[in-house]
Amino acid sequence: MRTTVSAVALSVLLAVGPLPTASAAAPVPAAAPGIPPLTDDRGRVLTLRGWNVEDKTNRGDAALSAITERHFRDLRAHGFNTARLLVFWDDLEPRRGHYSEAYLRKIERVLDWAEKYGVHVVIDAHQDVFGPAFGHRGVPAWATRTDGLPFRPHPDDWFAEYFEPAVQRAFTHLYEDADLRRAQAAMWRVLAARFAGHPAVLGYDLINEPMGELREGEDLPAAARRIEAEQLTPMYGRLAAAVRSVDRDSWLFVEPTPIVGEGVPTGLGKIKDPKVVYAPHFYNAAMEAGRDYDPDAGWIEAYEAAVVAYPKTYKVPVVVGEWGPLNNGLPNMGRFYEDALASLNRYSSGWAGYVWCYGGGYCALDAQGRFRTNKERTAAPYAAAVAGAVREQHHAPDSYRLTYDAGRGLGATELSLPPRARGWRIRVEGRAWPRTRVVPPGEAARVRIHAVPGATVTVLVNQG
Repeated sequence: MRTTVSAVALSVLLAVGPLPTASAAAPVPAAAPGIPPLTDDRGRVLTLRGWNVEDKTNRGDAALSAITERHFRDLRAHGFNTARLLVFWDDLEPRRGHYSEAYLRKIERVLDWAEKYGVHVVIDAHQDVFGPAFGHRGVPAWATRTDGLPFRPHPDDWFAEYFEPAVQRAFTHLYEDADLRRAQAAMWRVLAARFAGHPAVLGYDLINEPMGELREGEDLPAAARRIEAEQLTPMYGRLAAAVRSVDRDSWLFVEPTPIVGEGVPTGLGKIKDPKVVYAPHFYNAAMEAGRDYDPDAGWIEAYEAAVVAYPKTYKVPVVVGEWGPLNNGLPNMGRFYEDALASLNRYSSGWAGYVWCYGGGYCALDAQGRFRTNKERTAAPYAAAVAGAVREQHHAPDSYRLTYDAGRGLGATELSLPPRARGWRIRVEGRAWPRTRVVPPGEAARVRIHAVPGATVTVLVNQG
């Protein structure tokens, strides 16, 4: 799981000077115009609602053993349709050039569970603080080069380890050394070739939360923009080419550095591929350090203003790959979820919360499988797939309204409804059917709406 960012890491983030903010009183613009939606292979407009699924503890023969069929059964039972599955290069290629068939089979087993329950999967090549050479997971030790620079662990402050000289230099070598570039591309060819045809796979997140090396006198926002422009952009181009050599259809998810969480627009350039998704994370340093949400600070407004610039410029969809605070029971966290979900619904094609597990910390559920405080707010009605052009959507915790122009040959529109004590009532206006549908109390449901091509259809969902 993510570890709380302490005040030390927070000071590193904030000592660089004031970052862009927005007045809480300022109106938030509707960000969706100019940002294309995510679509499936039929051309239906997709909305992803889900969670990260991970096993960072076990490796080798025990890798992925903490992920079970229950994860996907419970995801679907709560109305979610997406999992961002964390996989690790150090498990896939423990020795250079030797790929673990056992690990690939374990990934395939997880994907089979996802397919069984109708859950889309984004395969995420995850790294935390680069990898095992620094006590974490991600890039193998054999691919870690530090030039002998120092590394000091920060047991209570994991994010500060990104600023250790050895870690920063390791990123530089990964981006710049020709043999490591080839190795990273080869790793992605192995993964994509194996899973390109799997029905559960929607796409690939090419690297989690990439970082890099700060230059002398460079502040963090400037460094982030340079790293994104000069190192991440060409890296994503190389990895896209590697994936496309074996998989022509899946979406490619590309991330900026985590500094976007402070409202810093990315420096990423255009990735020359027709199916790119911009996949930033949505974390705030102060909240990661344990502070409560401050509705008056303007953080969500600043984040939204920053994060929509890239997809509007390069005409790519947005899916937020991770979000959600550690201390979700603090007094203002109910307001946080309300504000965050409203913002995400304005501009994104979906999101994956962090993390679908059973226990404490960041876990969505407690040991008995019940939502932990405020996390139940993530389960709301939505259209998982719209067979046409969306005119309008209105999201609320206990209601949903959709108006769309039905397309030709796209199939059915699909609603996803989480369980509610009063059940659901669905009413459909326009040349479409069923006209009405009742979902019994306590049941989740997937409802298919069929429409005459060209018809304007309105779907109204309310509690029973």
